[in-house]
Amino acid sequence: MTILIRAAQLFNDYYMNGAKLDNVTEEKDLGVWISNDLKASQQCVQAYSKANRILGVVSRTIKCKDDSNLILICFYKSVIRPHLCFP
Repeated sequence: MTILIRAAQLFNDYYMNGAKLDNVTEEKDLGVWISNDLKASQQCVQAYSKANRILGVVSRTIKCKDDSNLILICFYKSVIRPHLCFP
């Protein structure tokens, strides 16, 4: 991975057992996406996609027959929001 510092790139070639390792632009480490420009855009996209998939599953599975959406709010707070707050 190449990290940009003040618009100057630091290029280093790394080798393991005589084989050159590939350069990557982003990497997932401990559940957090790190890009070479250190922006969080990929992390935000991944968290949004995961929360949106879970929201789709919950909305297809649970059908509220009454006017109160208390069940959906409880599911949102317990299942979906943690993925947005702590991806």
